[in-house]
Amino acid sequence: MILSCQGITKSFGTDNILNNISFQIDQGEKLAIVGNNGAGKSTLLKIITGELDADAGNVVLAKDTTVGYLAQYQNDAASGTIYDIVYSAREDIINIKNQLQDMEEQMKHLTGDDLDNLLIKYHSLTDTYEHMEGNTYDSLVSGVLRGLGFADEDFTKKMEELSGGQKTRVSLGMLLVKKPDILLLDEPINHLDLRSIQWLETYLSNYKGAMILVAHDRYFLDKIVTRVLDITHGLTHLYKGNYTAYAMQKADILKTKMREYEKQQAMIAHQQEVIDKLKSFNREKSIKRAESRQKALDKIEVMDAPIMEENHMKLTLEPEVSSGKDVMDIHNLSKSYDGKVLFEGFDFLLQKGEHVAIIGDNGTGKTTLLKIINEAVTADTGEIKLGSNVHIGYYDQEQQRLDDSKTLFDEIADTYPNMNNTKIRNCLAAFLFTGDDCYKRIGDLSGGERGRVALAKLMLSEANFLILDEPTNHLDMESKDILEQALNSYTGTLLYVSHDRYFVNQTAHKILELENGHFVTYFGNYDYYLQKKENIIDNFSKNSSENVSNPSGSVTAESMANSSDNDGKANWEANKQKQREITRAKRELESIEARIEEIENRIADIDNEFMQEEVATNSAKLNELTSELDGLNDELAGLYDRWEELESLIS
Repeated sequence: MILSCQGITKSFGTDNILNNISFQIDQGEKLAIVGNNGAGKSTLLKIITGELDADAGNVVLAKDTTVGYLAQYQNDAASGTIYDIVYSAREDIINIKNQLQDMEEQMKHLTGDDLDNLLIKYHSLTDTYEHMEGNTYDSLVSGVLRGLGFADEDFTKKMEELSGGQKTRVSLGMLLVKKPDILLLDEPINHLDLRSIQWLETYLSNYKGAMILVAHDRYFLDKIVTRVLDITHGLTHLYKGNYTAYAMQKADILKTKMREYEKQQAMIAHQQEVIDKLKSFNREKSIKRAESRQKALDKIEVMDAPIMEENHMKLTLEPEVSSGKDVMDIHNLSKSYDGKVLFEGFDFLLQKGEHVAIIGDNGTGKTTLLKIINEAVTADTGEIKLGSNVHIGYYDQEQQRLDDSKTLFDEIADTYPNMNNTKIRNCLAAFLFTGDDCYKRIGDLSGGERGRVALAKLMLSEANFLILDEPTNHLDMESKDILEQALNSYTGTLLYVSHDRYFVNQTAHKILELENGHFVTYFGNYDYYLQKKENIIDNFSKNSSENVSNPSGSVTAESMANSSDNDGKANWEANKQKQREITRAKRELESIEARIEEIENRIADIDNEFMQEEVATNSAKLNELTSELDGLNDELAGLYDRWEELESLIS
């Protein structure tokens, strides 16, 4: 055990944030803390570090354990260059290095025994220095800074020149080179681009110390963590595995608890009906039976109903009209800013029903492409043709299409003047805006609230072509799940930019990667893209001579992607076939569940018939009912076996 939290409780005013939280971390474990916004994740980290005091409970660290903490927001206390500040993280290495340099200087002036004695100390200290990896410390500092997205020319920048996000990256760099026994990281990737996130994933996956992470990037958590601590309604539950394993376990546990609760409720209701029926016979024997059953029923420990997640937005996306087969045809599109080419010679055909994600590093031109499609920015060359009956719904990550001076109610009413007041309020309520919330000013909303308003407008648009720019920004994990479900059920066409790899993995059929001014197409989700990217790069290198004759590189890069991804299309078709099988399984499952309910109702009826006096004295009727009951139980057993098979296939 390296860290133990026992009975941590914390309230702010009347709000009970954490309630009797207990868990421990062993050496090398990597724990994620998850929960909706305001659940107390950051509060728990601050209590562990001692920045906040708990109302009750205690935090115990193993002896001599070192702790490194990255808060979401950094102060401006540090001064100096980026490189010097990160380099200063290991004072122990720096002190020994200075001592060795001092000894080397002394050696120039010593002879005889004095020199010999100093050499013995020097060699001993050198061994210590090498054991601490002091010889490679300079390279470590440079490597960490590059990994976190700083170019070599940035190393000499002063801290006062940096943005808040850059300062956070410097603080993270200091922690990574310091290598404490336990890392506490609160949203460590908020200011990193995709390349830096991937580098950090590798670094943290290989980190030998323990770690506690708070992050909204589910793909990031999947790659790193070994356990998940879920905080819901102030209570915690610990799960083994990464984020995906946690989500599946939590859903299964909730489903099982709800099934057990509903089963017990049905049993109680059934027993009560039998008791009432026996009493209605108004005979001494039946009344005694009723009393006996009532005593047994009273002894049952009644389960509490499972706590279901409350207050989540209700999002349904569905086109009002269907578009033609070809939704958008892009030909020879190019765009540059200040002499820098964002992309050039881009050709792309988007067809009805496709879900396409655009990925790439920050500043490569992804958002610019969406703005060109929406006619907010003009292309340098090329044309974009929309197909027949195409109606666009656009989600802007900056929500510039929201009027800060309007109330939420007026924002919806002015955009959709045919909606009456009741419908507007119902729509806002579906996105968690109720009562006086409807009359808040747009300008006074948080980032998450603005995102929900933009999604509400998107839902009302009933567009058949959705263009989304970073739609998961500011959404908590539950809201992201709801958005994913809505998009996966959406029958229209989808084109979006996102840095959320888990979201891309769940919703994309095809990926466009923008790199070095060119787009490369991958037929599949994010996992598939990662598998195939290396092959694409190899093929691009082998055919570099073709790019000389075709300076735009767009057609060549895409044709290489298509040729090397023929098997990818086959895999994608196989995945689509699997989805069809799952759909059929779900239909069969519904049929089986209906038959199970029918049989259980009939078994309940037979139980009632057994209790009727005219049946109890009729041996022929008893045999008939017993035979029917045996047959129903046999059929029920088979249905349950098949039900489990189908559940396994679907999950």
